[in-house]
Amino acid sequence: MKKSLFAIAAVTAFAGAAQAQSSVTVYGIIDMGYQGKNIQGSPASATNTITTNSFAASAESSSRIGFRGTEDLGGGMSAFFTIETGLTPQEQVYSLNNNRQSFVGVGQKGVGRVALGTQYTPMFVSTASIDPGMGNNTLGSVIYPQGGTTGAQSAADAALTLRMNNSLTAQSDSFAGFRIGGMYSMKNSNAMQTNATVGGTNNSTLWGVNADYTWKKLYVTAATQQLKSELDATTNATISTAAVWAIAASSGVSYVPPFTGTNTTDTQTVVGGTYDFGILKAYVGWTNRKITSNVNSNEFIKRSGQQIGVRSFITPKIEGWASVGNGRYTSSAIAPTLSSTGLTANFTGYQLGGNYYLSKRTNLYGIFGSTGTSSTSQTNGSLNGNAYALGVRHTF
Repeated sequence: MKKSLFAIAAVTAFAGAAQAQSSVTVYGIIDMGYQGKNIQGSPASATNTITTNSFAASAESSSRIGFRGTEDLGGGMSAFFTIETGLTPQEQVYSLNNNRQSFVGVGQKGVGRVALGTQYTPMFVSTASIDPGMGNNTLGSVIYPQGGTTGAQSAADAALTLRMNNSLTAQSDSFAGFRIGGMYSMKNSNAMQTNATVGGTNNSTLWGVNADYTWKKLYVTAATQQLKSELDATTNATISTAAVWAIAASSGVSYVPPFTGTNTTDTQTVVGGTYDFGILKAYVGWTNRKITSNVNSNEFIKRSGQQIGVRSFITPKIEGWASVGNGRYTSSAIAPTLSSTGLTANFTGYQLGGNYYLSKRTNLYGIFGSTGTSSTSQTNGSLNGNAYALGVRHTF
């Protein structure tokens, strides 16, 4: 009897110690409110005016739920994981709609950490830190552009790739204000091709690096990454830039070729920084994205943009931000009905927003954003879009 009691006590003590060394946190965001959008354009080949009004989700922050955990392995080493999925509180049938992040890794205090799974890219890590709107889902940001009827990034106007699956990342701890990180994503296959099956190479890879430096109130960051899509050239088409420089009425934002394709190399770069003046924080950023055909290097799509902005607490409960920027699209696409020498378009964007904090976890918000595109090599006119949102956001 005494031995049994001793065994039970030992197991209980061990379980308590194990629990004390590990922890799991449930977190998330619910963002709902009123959203409106008005798109006006003059191309003869597209709808001239699009107006939408709805009670919708995720204007300021994408709604989500997540689980993160850590375990102390001893000697300054730890294991960690994150599982996160998007939420759709605006839908009639509530659903968990997408895998945002899902990774596991290990870290060493004073050195850094490595992780495997679906994760944010180096470009996103750097860009999110220098956008005054903090990556919200409303029109107006030049370095983190939004479009579509839902406000999310679309293939037509994306300035960067946000997340990648099948990825290995490494991130250093801070040394004298410096941090560096990197990502490698790989999903490759090579199948034998016969008369009955289509095989050959089907590779998708990404490599990327990012770095930042903090000195007192100054913060600077830079990142670059390259995605490469390879398909057997004898059985698959290459990038199709010639097809579309007409306006995409579904996104209703700009004359843009789609940033998609096969057998392409997609290079993305961002540079920027912030400076905290005390009464406000100033932001500056520049992004560039170019997709080139692996089969014909003269075939490409390019987007570049620059933005400045500020963010400040006007009172302890009222926070505001503003940003303005411009940029340019360039493409080698030859669309006979529009141009025979390639296409270009200039664009501008600005955004104003504010938060009223009811508590540390709950705030009311208002956002207004505007973007405009004017064509310099087309005869189809220009396009302007305005969007606004009023809502409530709760974090937990």
